[in-house]
Amino acid sequence: MTSKLFTPDSETTYEEVERQALAVAGALRARGISTGDRVTLKAGNSGGYVTVLLALMHTGASIVLLDDQQQPAVTEQVVGVTRSRLTVVDDTTATSGRAVVTVAELLAGTTGGPAAEALSFEAWRALPDGLITWSSGSTGEPKGIVKPGEAMLRNLDRSIERMGHRPDDVLLPLLPFSHQYGLSMVLTAWLARSSLLVAPYRRLDHAVRMAGMYGATVVDATPAVHLSMLNLVERRPEMAADLRKVRMYCTGGAPLDGSAAERFVTALGLPLLDGYGSTELGNIAFATPDNPVGCGPVLPGVDVRLESDPSAQAAGVGELLVRTPDVFSGYLTADGVFDPVRDPWFRTGDLGRFDDRGNLFVLGRKLAVHRAGYTLYPEVVERAASACGAPVKVIGLPDERLGSRLVFFVQDPEGRDALYWRARICAQLSPFEYPNRVVVCDAFPLNRNGKPDGRQLRAMALTGPENGTHAPEDRSSLQ
Repeated sequence: MTSKLFTPDSETTYEEVERQALAVAGALRARGISTGDRVTLKAGNSGGYVTVLLALMHTGASIVLLDDQQQPAVTEQVVGVTRSRLTVVDDTTATSGRAVVTVAELLAGTTGGPAAEALSFEAWRALPDGLITWSSGSTGEPKGIVKPGEAMLRNLDRSIERMGHRPDDVLLPLLPFSHQYGLSMVLTAWLARSSLLVAPYRRLDHAVRMAGMYGATVVDATPAVHLSMLNLVERRPEMAADLRKVRMYCTGGAPLDGSAAERFVTALGLPLLDGYGSTELGNIAFATPDNPVGCGPVLPGVDVRLESDPSAQAAGVGELLVRTPDVFSGYLTADGVFDPVRDPWFRTGDLGRFDDRGNLFVLGRKLAVHRAGYTLYPEVVERAASACGAPVKVIGLPDERLGSRLVFFVQDPEGRDALYWRARICAQLSPFEYPNRVVVCDAFPLNRNGKPDGRQLRAMALTGPENGTHAPEDRSSLQ
């Protein structure tokens, strides 16, 4: 099978993509870009994005990735801090004051005869700063995460071997390519010589139709996006035929809700395969079709240990500390100072546990709240609560008397009332974990990564959502 890049309006063989990428690399060199220069890439998903990414890697440029929806002021700050020589965008009107070129301009003139060289990542592999991704700043001041090219490519090789991606696969990542998960799937497709389907991931009905047209075999998305796709197929069962060739549904980027995973098997006949990783560390663990348990075992060469918290109520749960040869090299702070990694064991800030077969279960962020003398982790509580039969998110709010109040959001498109869900939730929890308030909404707000947006949920918990139903506030001593 000839590997291809599919988009809504084109079908291009990898040989043609390679030729175009080499022509773009020539255009970059004509603009003065050489090995080691930093180039900011801020564009939406497209076939052109893939081609420009490959060209930058062939050129040996240090790639600074930015979300295409990032504010212009932040973009200018990042370009300045990273000392980018060039910024590649979809629309030049969103950027000013520095050297800028559009994806379309770079692609212009890529027609012609056969290339005189072969596409190579070796110059990019040798860079200590092959990739710089910019954090959202949700946990503090935004900063650049600096990754050596070798670490990125080596980690993808481990991942491909574990997951078994192959040349006859057609990968459908319903993810922004400007973030770690989406980028890794683009490069996975190229390295494994799997075909890549660039679909409009914000229009799942169109993406599912494209999956049927081009025979998608592997679908990657966050749990929230998979849940939206599941809801779509349940409402329109005829669309399941478009997914008939899929052999793996893979997810990551957020903890997987148990009730959604069960519905997935019922509706689509395959398990939802969970994975764990981070921008700093790359991929850490994967569930596979022959072992669809938790996030599966950690990858060869990677070590994970638990650091328990004696004040927590959950037995066998601890913060995940990771030691991996694929680790990032350090952070680039907002003032341009490089802060290198010093400890070989990286504190992830995530909570997890292992089963007796070595499968990793990731429970969520280590964001403890103290409530009536108990130390609770909201994401651990919400995973237990999700056994109620619907996705649940838990937000802790400060309270002078209790220490914290817990607001439970339940995602229920059927709109059953909050008292109904309170009873089902409490049946899954200990009394000291019960909700103070339950809010039912049609869908959780999502951020650009396709994950539930904690900032918006917190604002809704503080002010009350415009849409949704509420159970009465319970302020008893343990609730």
